[in-house]
Amino acid sequence: MSWDESLFRAINGLAGQSAWIDQVALSLSQSSLLWVPGIVLTGYWLWLSRREALLGAPALAATIGIADFLGARLKDLIARPRPCVSLTDIQHVEAACGKVFGFPSNHAINTAVAAAFLQVLYPRSGWVSWPLVGLIGLSRVYIGAHYVTDVLGGWVIGGLFGAGVAWLLLRYSHVRSSLPRTVKREA
Repeated sequence: MSWDESLFRAINGLAGQSAWIDQVALSLSQSSLLWVPGIVLTGYWLWLSRREALLGAPALAATIGIADFLGARLKDLIARPRPCVSLTDIQHVEAACGKVFGFPSNHAINTAVAAAFLQVLYPRSGWVSWPLVGLIGLSRVYIGAHYVTDVLGGWVIGGLFGAGVAWLLLRYSHVRSSLPRTVKREA
């Protein structure tokens, strides 16, 4: 048994022992969970800096969309079966398995894109975003939908995408108002 399967079994083996924890894990795995915080964040972002929000929010949304699309293509290319498909003796939490292939986890990609993007723009945002990313990734393993490496791979891909696009946005757009420069006039 590989270390990945052993770690998966250790985390997934906890499933089914507490209905409350199972429900929390399922809730964390639902994409709809992120709509409310996303709307609140966008409203706060608009209030904080309208210009940054109007440039950054579409860039973030496009990055998540592209990364999600590429993650789905990678799943088809790599064709690694999900543990809930390939392992018959694991804990299944309701109908949480998803489609056939699992690497990389698109939940992990999408949440890491958002967290890394925001971390680059607002370094102090990480104390909120990264724990949420971790809980969502852990929930995917807990419910039996992904191996640990599916989630780790998604975090790496998403983190690189999110941080890269945010860095490019800061570097090549005028998303942040710069301080007025004093210009020397020639006499």
